[in-house]
Amino acid sequence: MTAESLSGAAEPYRAGPRAGRALRAASDAVPPPGLVLLAILSVQVGAGLAKNLFTQVPPAAMVFLRIATGAVMLLVVVRPKVRGLSRRDLGVGVAFGLSLGLMNLSFYEALARLPIGIAVSIEFLGPLTLAVVSSRRRLDLLWVALAAAGVILLAPWGEAGSASWAGIAFAALAGTFWAAYIVFSAATGARFPGASGLTFAMIVATVLTTPLGVAAGGDALLRPEILLLGAGVGLLSSVIPYSLELEALRRMPKRVFGILMSLEPAVAALVGLFVLHEVLQGREWAAIGCVVVASIGATRAGD
Repeated sequence: MTAESLSGAAEPYRAGPRAGRALRAASDAVPPPGLVLLAILSVQVGAGLAKNLFTQVPPAAMVFLRIATGAVMLLVVVRPKVRGLSRRDLGVGVAFGLSLGLMNLSFYEALARLPIGIAVSIEFLGPLTLAVVSSRRRLDLLWVALAAAGVILLAPWGEAGSASWAGIAFAALAGTFWAAYIVFSAATGARFPGASGLTFAMIVATVLTTPLGVAAGGDALLRPEILLLGAGVGLLSSVIPYSLELEALRRMPKRVFGILMSLEPAVAALVGLFVLHEVLQGREWAAIGCVVVASIGATRAGD
């Protein structure tokens, strides 16, 4: 699996010169693998924080807060540049934003119904499938079969478990939109200058999630503590990991980056255990292991 398929094709986007110098000064002391692991941990802790807020704010409202605060933070440093772009270019940017918003809406609905480790594992099938389809190697069929075995182990086949069919469906939908996000991210990066495409997509995603989020959240969205926590989720889930991933990609091979990113479902399960106290069964840990191994295998085979 390529680095772009796991990081949302982040490489086309670069921070501004001033932000880039500050980031490099702060991160040069950390080895690149450490940056990747910190990025993964930041994303999953952000998701855990969001899940803890679901009792006060519904998932759709939490998605709105995350994306809106992320868009505001990006607008502070990067303004979207659309002058000179064609309608087709703008359409690609809109598609990128819609996939971003729908991916997050689906994932948070899955997170409300599944342990975080299971939700991330199923969502991971989206970029894994995209990587396998893109490579067209026979060996990749093995990784597809292994990932499918993981999903079969996760499915609630009439016995007690942590998964639900509705949660699995939302997580699979999130994985589908993640694959679309990857495709449109790369296309947007080729059409928009610098990081303006990502900012444009975040604005589109904010427009998409605003009516759903406001309707679901109601008066809770006016509470200062909720707004502050929502900003924290946006920082942990978007701004910090994107910055760390970009810096890691600058200093390490994409193949190694992709392998490290394959550990994300396992890290999510550990965050679920220690932060959310979500205790998984043995077969669920085995299923997560299947997805991680399949992802690593697809990444190595894609070289």
